[in-house]
Amino acid sequence: MRRRSHAAYRRAVPAATAAAAVLLAVAACGPPNPTASSSSKPTGAASQYGFSTAEQKDGKLVVWVDSTRLDAAKAYQMAHPGVPLDIVTYDGNANGSNTLKTKVQLFNRAGEGWPDVVFTTDNNTASWASQGDDAFVAPLNKGLLDDATLSGFAKGALDVCAVDGTVYCLRNDLAQVVLWYNKKLLDKFGYTLPKTWEEYTALGEKVAAEHPGYIIGTAGDAWAPEIYMWGGECPANQVTGAKAITVKATDAKCVRTARMLDKLVANKTMSMLPLFGPDFVKNQGDKVLMLPGPAWYGGAVFQGTIKTPKGELAVGDALHWADQSEPVTGNVGGGTWWLSRHTARLKAAKDFIGWVATADEYQVALSPGYPAFSAAATKWIKKQQDSGYYAGDISAPIAAAAGQVWPGWGSPEFSQEAVWAKTVIPGQTAGKTIESLLPDWQTAIEQQAQVSGYQVTK
Repeated sequence: MRRRSHAAYRRAVPAATAAAAVLLAVAACGPPNPTASSSSKPTGAASQYGFSTAEQKDGKLVVWVDSTRLDAAKAYQMAHPGVPLDIVTYDGNANGSNTLKTKVQLFNRAGEGWPDVVFTTDNNTASWASQGDDAFVAPLNKGLLDDATLSGFAKGALDVCAVDGTVYCLRNDLAQVVLWYNKKLLDKFGYTLPKTWEEYTALGEKVAAEHPGYIIGTAGDAWAPEIYMWGGECPANQVTGAKAITVKATDAKCVRTARMLDKLVANKTMSMLPLFGPDFVKNQGDKVLMLPGPAWYGGAVFQGTIKTPKGELAVGDALHWADQSEPVTGNVGGGTWWLSRHTARLKAAKDFIGWVATADEYQVALSPGYPAFSAAATKWIKKQQDSGYYAGDISAPIAAAAGQVWPGWGSPEFSQEAVWAKTVIPGQTAGKTIESLLPDWQTAIEQQAQVSGYQVTK
């Protein structure tokens, strides 16, 4: 499953957020009551793990998950029946809700209530929860988790939750962008699969002229910049320090991406309807020739929403601009697991977070998204391939894209999706081009960054 996958899956999936803010107890849980957690404030004594641990005591391990990752907690409970859990579902911090941050601030003031382990559908938590006297998340690479576990994740997978070399999360899944396409339609129309954004744009012009009504992409969702701007190396979101960001949303690379989108929106081969809205399925669901999008589109969008018939959906390599020396791509979501430094059940919390992020029992058997843990990812993608649903090989392009996500797009404290949704989408709805809105996008990012305490470099 942005942030999102990020299936009935997103952040990693908007459908998953329909259960937002619903609290329920599961398995060995008692009535959920996160504010009454037995977590304690750190004692002040430095530990071998790089943070001051709380006084340890017995009790239920309090785990917060979104509705999509509820299966992960249930799977852990089934595999570890002797571990008492209190599983609480919340919105997963989806789409810039800031639910976790708001709750943690309340718990900090109360001096109690923190969950022991949290899943978030975004990757932004380290930017605020690892800093200051009220830091919430615990460092994982200072002795708590072994190097063998940490090194098993895909290249760059943990970079989004690292601050000054300290890793604060385990990535649940990746959401690398690839090119999804309907092979049956592509062959019927006699088109060649594009490899570059230039070829993709040219194909859009042909489709508009020869097969009006068919689409090759969507730009009506808040994560559009993560597909197109991120993949185009637009330097609008370069986090350079814990509280430093460089914003250059009018850079030439942003402009050329905006012009491409504007051209395709104008000729109607780029849809402006939200992917998970009823109008998209009704009006364009059977007109999708191709969609650049994250790895979770296969299950969430094509199988779950559009219901593309078996044997038609295929995957191409991530698109890139012809002058990019090494192909790069964007990323939409891909959730993360965090361990609270306030936990009074550190051993159990460590075991839980390590298991759900790496164990085949969840990551291969149940996870809707491409696992960030490499060994599980190999088995997961084989399982998808062997399902018989897809046309051709999906393994190679998805696996390749996992290592091609451009590292220049950061994970600041605030949601870039929320900024885009408030600034660019309304402007497009009013008939403005994305290119003309780039200065407004620049200003909106700067303002949000400054509100969040960032030093902004233009």
